[in-house]
Amino acid sequence: MRLSRILAVVTALALSLTACGGASEPSSSPSVPPPVSAADLAKVTLKVGDQKGGSQAQLKAAGLLNDLPYKIEWSTFTSGPPLLEAASAGAIDIGGVGNTPPIFAAAAKAKISIVSSAQGNVASDALLVTADSPLRTVADLKGKTIGVAKGSSAHGQILLTLARNGLSTKDVKLSFLQPADAYGAFTQHQIDAWAVWDPYTSQAKLEANARVLADGTGVANGYTFQVAGHNALSDAGKNAAIRDYVVRIAKAQQWADTHREQWAQAWSAETGLKPEVTLAAVQSGPDLPVLLDDKVIASEQELADAFADDKVLPGKIDFAEFTDTRFAADLAAARG
Repeated sequence: MRLSRILAVVTALALSLTACGGASEPSSSPSVPPPVSAADLAKVTLKVGDQKGGSQAQLKAAGLLNDLPYKIEWSTFTSGPPLLEAASAGAIDIGGVGNTPPIFAAAAKAKISIVSSAQGNVASDALLVTADSPLRTVADLKGKTIGVAKGSSAHGQILLTLARNGLSTKDVKLSFLQPADAYGAFTQHQIDAWAVWDPYTSQAKLEANARVLADGTGVANGYTFQVAGHNALSDAGKNAAIRDYVVRIAKAQQWADTHREQWAQAWSAETGLKPEVTLAAVQSGPDLPVLLDDKVIASEQELADAFADDKVLPGKIDFAEFTDTRFAADLAAARG
């Protein structure tokens, strides 16, 4: 669920945060505010950033929006970077993104903290070629053009996949395309390969007979995150609402795993993708909640270092500075 104009947006994110002084000092999570009463929580409106077919659709399908003790105001974003810019600025309180947008936000010293994590099946994070492509191995990509959304999870996968096969981005040409544009370029043979994630992987395989040259096994980490703004985390009422919200997200993810056909139908209705595409994507394994621990942080740090080494980021970041485990006990209870 990693729907990621990334190049322009990431650049704008870094420039806007730097311009407002956000890049001058490292991020640190605000202290945990005191609890609030049910009456006070009922007065809270939680501003949630989402992407089409994302958290709202899943929570609704799972029946987890029926008894909210607070209100939710939804805002839809085209990708993770503008969502995190909004969270840093206080325009939204929390939102879900994939594994890479937080790295770019961290590089811009955004005022955000990752508060929960989940993990999906990395086999659907794929490097695709057309059925008639002569390419058979990653090594065959030398000198070839790969379509990928800049700053997306697929971009990170490309960096690591090439490195583990003795190549770098200097050995290939990266064509930065969003999935809708990349799909057309791929089917018209304007690019030699396409790095992407589900549901686009399933769509390409089912509708264009795409072949997987390599997937994310042993390379991609499959993590997704709920990321909150510091303004929200420091506000007692918002903090309480976020605590409840991230637990509901975890429960919705578990529901999607045990009700795959029902979730696939809801996902199809929300996005307009063919039911067989969403079902194939769901059957590959939906995101499931995982502990936001040292393993997650280390994996994200490796990805951040890969971007820094490739000069995509202006320098190194300490990913741990952008994590906050205040809701760990609640999320552990939700996972059961």
